[in-house]
Amino acid sequence: MSERKYFGTDGIRGHVGTYPISADFILRLGRAVGAVLARRRAADHRPAGSGPERRDPRRHAMVVIGKDTRVSGYMFESALEAGLVASGADVRLLGPMPTPGVAYLTRSLRADAGIVISASHNPHQDNGIKFFSGQGEKLDDALEAEIEAELEAEFATVASEALGKARRVDDAVTRYAEFCKSTVSDDFSLAGLRIVLDCAHGATYQVAPKVFTDLGAEVFTIGAEPDGLNINREVGSTAPEALAQAVLARGADLGIAFDGDGDRVRIVDHDGTVTDGDDMLYVIARHWKQKGLLKGPVVGTLMSNYGLQRALRQMDIALVRANVGDRYVLQQLKEHGGLLGGETSGHVLCLDRFTTGDGIVAALALLEALVGEGETFAQARAGLTKLPQTMLNVRAEGAKAALGSDAVKQVLAEVESVLEGRGRVVLRASGTEPLVRVTIEAADAAEVDRLASRLAEAVKSAAQALA
Repeated sequence: MSERKYFGTDGIRGHVGTYPISADFILRLGRAVGAVLARRRAADHRPAGSGPERRDPRRHAMVVIGKDTRVSGYMFESALEAGLVASGADVRLLGPMPTPGVAYLTRSLRADAGIVISASHNPHQDNGIKFFSGQGEKLDDALEAEIEAELEAEFATVASEALGKARRVDDAVTRYAEFCKSTVSDDFSLAGLRIVLDCAHGATYQVAPKVFTDLGAEVFTIGAEPDGLNINREVGSTAPEALAQAVLARGADLGIAFDGDGDRVRIVDHDGTVTDGDDMLYVIARHWKQKGLLKGPVVGTLMSNYGLQRALRQMDIALVRANVGDRYVLQQLKEHGGLLGGETSGHVLCLDRFTTGDGIVAALALLEALVGEGETFAQARAGLTKLPQTMLNVRAEGAKAALGSDAVKQVLAEVESVLEGRGRVVLRASGTEPLVRVTIEAADAAEVDRLASRLAEAVKSAAQALA
């Protein structure tokens, strides 16, 4: 991924109006995607030497486009549509739709690819373009590289008779809502539960209230009045304080906060306690283990609390740690044959239900565990005791190189020896700036602070020596 010119770990993202998040570039991107898909489609359906020709009723590649509620989404939707149609691709427009909803509808509509216009939990000034394959999964590196190469080609429009066509999918919200409900058993009911939903003024504002109401819950909403500019503003999974206040004010059983594009979720307990993805993983894993549904290890990340690892171990469940990023969690789940994984930030993947992280589906999986066990969220997570965590940032030129110095390696080994069996330490260099993050967890908060400061100082000193 380091060799990519435009694609990062999760598509293309930036400040609206600043290249490449500009209308002219997105127009070219649409054409490039369409051209690549057309070539691949032609190759896939080319007659084999001795076998029958594959037949497909569609002449053109088809691309599904969804977006969150940012005002710039209209501009980029139009630009993508024009570029794709110019390349000869057909387009299906979903309107505001959670990222996992786009992934689902890409598969359901048997499209060649899906595109999401969103910058997730960022403010409205940012936007981005994310892609899904026809299977509803992130694009592979080879396809991204092919799209980047095509971007260097001159913009060209196919002959008029070969142009693609675009139309809106009027029942997109209903289709996705029905899918979400299908991920729980037919007799599952939320009747009697009072739930507050925080939709972050984002892509879940239509579909989430429908899903939870249809399943019988008494639903209250906040963050469900998008105006194009207020997405993620003081609401949503990155600002759960507003939800905590609403849960207390309504006397609700719990609150559910999504981020702007709906792939991240945080839960607030009945007493206003804000929890995170580690709590969700523990409760779902515990329920699946008791029901014999859990396969493989649970996959967390380098940032998953050591308390989660200890609590899972007590249930004879292994925790595998992936690099930070839901695509890396997915990779580890596939590699180890697992079904459940996620990040502390609230990306939770339930691969027995879908191919990617989905905030609504993950919340339903949690509620299914609570209803199935007859427990409140507080009761269900009582067996999880998180350890105090200190994270220090060491910002200095040469900080990343300092991790290879003998001095830092020696201090790291000493700290690991002190924490062996009762805590952990993570040294992680930023991939985008001269920064090293020092993270330490253990039961004694004072010891955690002391060891983190010692290790951070060793990194800083080594960086200065290398400067």
